[in-house]
Amino acid sequence: MTTAPALASLTLGQAEAQSKSLLDYIAEGGQIGIIIILLSLVAIALIVAQLIQVRSARLAPPGAVEHLDQMLSAGQTDQAIAFTENPDNASFLTRVMGSALVRCSRSPFGFLELRSALEEAGQRETARLFRLTDGVGLIAAIAPMLGLLGTVVGMVGAFDTLTLADGPARPDQLAGNISQALVTTVLGLIVAIPATAAHTFLRNRVDALTTDVGEIVEDLAAHLEGASGAQRS
Repeated sequence: MTTAPALASLTLGQAEAQSKSLLDYIAEGGQIGIIIILLSLVAIALIVAQLIQVRSARLAPPGAVEHLDQMLSAGQTDQAIAFTENPDNASFLTRVMGSALVRCSRSPFGFLELRSALEEAGQRETARLFRLTDGVGLIAAIAPMLGLLGTVVGMVGAFDTLTLADGPARPDQLAGNISQALVTTVLGLIVAIPATAAHTFLRNRVDALTTDVGEIVEDLAAHLEGASGAQRS
């Protein structure tokens, strides 16, 4: 039969558990839990920065597309190069076109190697965008490992308590270490799951947007290829 003191103790324990705030749980995670929380804040900042930077209007500004279209259709490659080299016009589109135009202008083959120049520049700039998402992926990989580390540290502390206890260890002596073990695991998973989803989303977003910009580059390159074909004929 359950005694009155036992019921009172159980009721008190439930009340304390219900009164715990989120900060209390984070504090139970110890230093490792705080590190995981800091990583979550860094992940949020990286995701927001990516959503702001990786947009169609930032990768290929409509004004830049219009200016390059006008200059390349008129055969003004020098002006187009100067336009792409202007820091005020820096974007994914201008870096790709500018790199390809400079390479072709210095090559004895001229615009015959325009396609390969555009492809290499596009791959380089796309890899640069993918590297920006690697920070989110790194946090997604590290967070659960930190949670596992906190679990191991908490269990080691629990066993140390059992070893040093004078007789059988009381539950309250083990509670702190076990709580750290469980809380850090939960925190690591809470950070890792959305970070993994965000990393996949951002990579797919980069892939989709760079494909769209690639179509714009193809249209701009058609002006130069047409002019080059006319000169050969």
